[in-house]
Amino acid sequence: MYKACGPMGFCSMSGIAAAVDAAVKDGVDILSLSLGSQDHDFYKEPMSIALFGAVRAGVFVACSAGNSGPEASSLSNVAPWITTVGAATMDRVFPASVTLGNGQVLTGQSLYAVTANRTDFIRLLPSACTDKDLVPDRIMGKIVVCAGDLGADASLGAAAFTLPAVSLGAREADKLAAYVRSEPYPVASFRFTCRTVIGENPAPMVSSFSSRGPNHVTREILKPDVIAPGTNILAAWPGESPLTYAEEDPRRARFNIQSGTSMSCPHVASAAALLKHRHPGWTPAMIRSALMTTATTLDNHGRPIADNGRRGGASDGATPLAAGAGLVRPQQALDPGLVYDVAERDYVDFLCTLNYTAAQVRMFVPGFAGCTRTLPGGIGGLNYPSFVADLSNGTDIRVLSRTVTKVSEGPETYAVKVVAPRQLVEVTVTPATLEFGGEPYEKKSYTVLFRNKYRTPSAPGAAGMALFGQIVWENDVHTVRSPVVFMWNRRDQ
Repeated sequence: MYKACGPMGFCSMSGIAAAVDAAVKDGVDILSLSLGSQDHDFYKEPMSIALFGAVRAGVFVACSAGNSGPEASSLSNVAPWITTVGAATMDRVFPASVTLGNGQVLTGQSLYAVTANRTDFIRLLPSACTDKDLVPDRIMGKIVVCAGDLGADASLGAAAFTLPAVSLGAREADKLAAYVRSEPYPVASFRFTCRTVIGENPAPMVSSFSSRGPNHVTREILKPDVIAPGTNILAAWPGESPLTYAEEDPRRARFNIQSGTSMSCPHVASAAALLKHRHPGWTPAMIRSALMTTATTLDNHGRPIADNGRRGGASDGATPLAAGAGLVRPQQALDPGLVYDVAERDYVDFLCTLNYTAAQVRMFVPGFAGCTRTLPGGIGGLNYPSFVADLSNGTDIRVLSRTVTKVSEGPETYAVKVVAPRQLVEVTVTPATLEFGGEPYEKKSYTVLFRNKYRTPSAPGAAGMALFGQIVWENDVHTVRSPVVFMWNRRDQ
């Protein structure tokens, strides 16, 4: 562990870069950074530059996607040499309930440590929950409803409250808000069971706080890459710190329940460590590819992973802009069949494709003389395990190429399967089969042609910013899946 931040959680970019450089010098294999920034130019961001250096040295880098969701383009850490990790729920909850004066029972979560079958009914007081509002003369003897948060987070995690309190998700909060508006004297009662419930709820769901794409720097690179558990995580905790960040909280413990992409990022770093141990010769890009192409888009009930941040509610499926390739599955990632590798020269070509000057590229690669080539197909031509087909501004055809490396044993043949909104875009993969011999690390390339068929605003489903699909290479043993995002909107929208 390397200290990158100072008192009160202040993290300077220079401190982060120094910690990364020290870790690389010490010979680490994996870096996990639950922090980041949202600059619009990689060469202006010391953390991106330092992490480029780490990847050049063969270090796998996982970074948190940020907790600014569900707003679009709210991601941090979007450089393609970084594995960007979003957050998802687990099936573990800490249920508590609120009974309203009309008899309606709302289910939420709480880590309040006192059991109560049902408290007395108490007046509900809507509040903005600012320092000016939370004064004794105003709130004493009442249940404060933080109205500014009502409906804000359908995947709200549990908290170790010092007073009787319950966190409600968006749908339950909407019911509470409707009741408060309809009653001149709204009241409620709490019920705390101090139980932990496992296995009853659909999981994972993309946590609504998890930052979303599109990538605000290079939208032709899909971010986040994957999701991992990030809600209600039992995490190590500094023993000198109060459990609720409040100085008056006397409780101390070595573990605490926490939520955020700062929790999901270490999960992926740990999975990467397992892969590095099994495959010590794999590059960081190969490890990321294995995690992405074997990730799942289904929950524990076999249904598409839901997105708690979607306006329609948790029943709406999560798109790659929220979940990336899906939930990581470390066991499957150990044997992905094929991987998409990216060399240092590919990243340099990526920077040149961004029209960076030689001086700007030298911030990443000291001694760099100047750009001599760019990526075929533009930014989206980077050999990434996902695709973004930008068909904006009347683009008729976009062609992107990829190269896969076989990492399994023995000869194999893969056939391609394409899932796409065929009424709006035609996708052709050439060749349609890939045949590999028994040689290790054999490479094969293929080309994807995206033909735009969207011409009128009335085309079904085209009103949104993006639609989604996938390109899958499969045989009886391996399934290598890449998410695809199709974009039609103008860049200035």
